[in-house]
Amino acid sequence: MEKEDLVSLQRNVLKLRVEGKYEETIEACFQLLEAGLAANDPKSILTAQINNAASFYCIGAIEEAFYSIDAYLEYCTDNGDEADRLNGCNVLFLLHEFNKDYEKAKETLENAIELGKNLGHFNIVSNAYSNYSMILAKENNFESALSMAKTGLEMAELHEPRTPILEFRVKLNIANALIGLEELKDAEQLVKEMVNDPILASFIREKTQVHDLYGRYLMQKKMYREALQAYDTAKELAESYNDRNLLKGILEKRCKLCDLMDDVQRGYKAQQEYINLLSDLRQHEVSMAAVKIGVKHRISTIERRANTDFLTGLYNRSYMETTTDKWLAEAACSGESIVCIAFDLDNLKSLNDTYGHIFGDEIIKKIGQECARHIRSGDLIGRFGGDEFAIILRNLSLEEAQQKAENLLEAVRSIKIEKDGIYISLTASVGIADNVGGTIGTFTELFHQADVALYQAKENGKNRICIMS
Repeated sequence: MEKEDLVSLQRNVLKLRVEGKYEETIEACFQLLEAGLAANDPKSILTAQINNAASFYCIGAIEEAFYSIDAYLEYCTDNGDEADRLNGCNVLFLLHEFNKDYEKAKETLENAIELGKNLGHFNIVSNAYSNYSMILAKENNFESALSMAKTGLEMAELHEPRTPILEFRVKLNIANALIGLEELKDAEQLVKEMVNDPILASFIREKTQVHDLYGRYLMQKKMYREALQAYDTAKELAESYNDRNLLKGILEKRCKLCDLMDDVQRGYKAQQEYINLLSDLRQHEVSMAAVKIGVKHRISTIERRANTDFLTGLYNRSYMETTTDKWLAEAACSGESIVCIAFDLDNLKSLNDTYGHIFGDEIIKKIGQECARHIRSGDLIGRFGGDEFAIILRNLSLEEAQQKAENLLEAVRSIKIEKDGIYISLTASVGIADNVGGTIGTFTELFHQADVALYQAKENGKNRICIMS
């Protein structure tokens, strides 16, 4: 795929997510991830994974969101830059905050603050301080919450170009901390200023939040009827853009207010609205269950395609290398024997030259299928390109592995492929090596030893096995 096509897919993912079309974003991320893996393009892979994580979060598929952010962070370690790691922190915070794991949420925000300062991304640093203030307020540590929010405002003022909504969002947390500290005079001045800020004409979610906050301030002042009016406004705003989670909190506060006011009629209506919302949320969860099933199917498909060779369906080198490295690390402690069998077909080039590469590909597929039938379910078999294959066996001696290789050779020799009325016989050459009692620690080294033995088998006349002692 051309670079321009990948960029176009990336833009489509970002566009769909900004528009709030999260299920379509997930599908677009699926396409981008496949294309990125095929082209080995880190930017496409990272863009797909982080937008998947954010989209899963927005539809409530938290398990899938964690899966995507975990894949993002792992891939980012070797292929991303500091800005990519900063993006990872932002999404990871949302997931920890959703799960109410506040310690991990704060740790993630601290990482974001450090990275953001190093990069000079003061907008992200400001958001991190703001979110830190929100977490501290939930823990009723309002004094520290106020300090964090004030620092967040300082960071917002450093951001260029000046962004008023960035500063406004931090002020929400300053006001929230002031109310929690019962510094109501300062809170009143700030909240009333924010309620009348013309910027809210363009930012309905922040407008909802400030009216919600105003209601909280009025409750602290025991001005219950005025507080109810503020919550009614916040409710209408949240309903207008279908923010169920924010709406749930507002309706809960309205119910509490009606009890404090001893207003039975209003209380009954508020309770009914709350019950209807809970029913709506349950229906939403049912519909999300169907989405999650589709998401899991997509994830398993992506995993399978990322780990397998497109021609044979066997594992590819990347998966073989990662898994074998893990096995070898375990074997270094346990003394377990890990054996690598490397083999390739004899004279495939002449078959390709005579009958064409499509015919050669059919032979490779047939060999892969036949050999896969002769290994244990817990072992690995993969194709490394061309006609070279590798098998990794656990807890087998060299002698046992040699017998396994003899069986594979017999299976290859028994294959008869018909072409233009002629039956073609096949042979293969095999090299075997083990981890030498745990002293070989990487797949690359183990495979190299088996590959040297394979070369010896070729040099000695092909159609045979050589063992690296």
